[in-house]
Amino acid sequence: MASAVSFGMLRAGMLSADESMPVQTPRASSPKPENVLTPDQALERLMQGNERYVSGKSKPLDFHDIQSTLAGGQNPYATILGCSDSRVSPEHCFDEAHGDLFVARGAGNYLTNDNIATIEYSVAVLNTPLVMVLGHESCGAVKAAVDAVDNHRDFPGHIQLMASAIAPSVRAVNDRSSSRVMNITRMNVIMTVERLRTKSPILDYYHDHKKIRIVGGIYHLNTGKVELVA
Repeated sequence: MASAVSFGMLRAGMLSADESMPVQTPRASSPKPENVLTPDQALERLMQGNERYVSGKSKPLDFHDIQSTLAGGQNPYATILGCSDSRVSPEHCFDEAHGDLFVARGAGNYLTNDNIATIEYSVAVLNTPLVMVLGHESCGAVKAAVDAVDNHRDFPGHIQLMASAIAPSVRAVNDRSSSRVMNITRMNVIMTVERLRTKSPILDYYHDHKKIRIVGGIYHLNTGKVELVA
């Protein structure tokens, strides 16, 4: 199975003949040249966008300015694994336009096979140099996990699977203060970042070779500020 996968990746341009891990595919031209950045430059740009958003200086967007450019391809400079919460929109809080961010969202911003594959695709195929796991204050999924662990609450349908996936972060925080949910939210981000850095062979390769950065942030609902926590 491994050799078949490697052969398929080699044909797709993701694996070189003398490497055991995928390498980023060079592209002759980029739809948005300004998005070709180093990992450090990408993080700096992302956080500068958040500063504009917080200060009320977001740039006006006009889709028609880039419509024809993006019709033929994409080269986002950052991938965001965020929560589905309607109050947290990555494009808004980082003041970015179409084609800038590659976003995977799910309640609780925890890892699934689907979003791991999504992030791997963004890195290995789209050449994205930055991955951010973005949690937020007052996360309902985290609160559900706390209720499941503390009170043995059973949720209907697949909601219990979500609570169980976040439960390790709950157990890792020995805190009964009023800040407990927030501290668990941070831990959930930190643990997810660590898993992305070490549990995916593709991402592990790029991270170890400093081709990407994987970081974690918390979005504060009252201010709009994104705090780096990992």
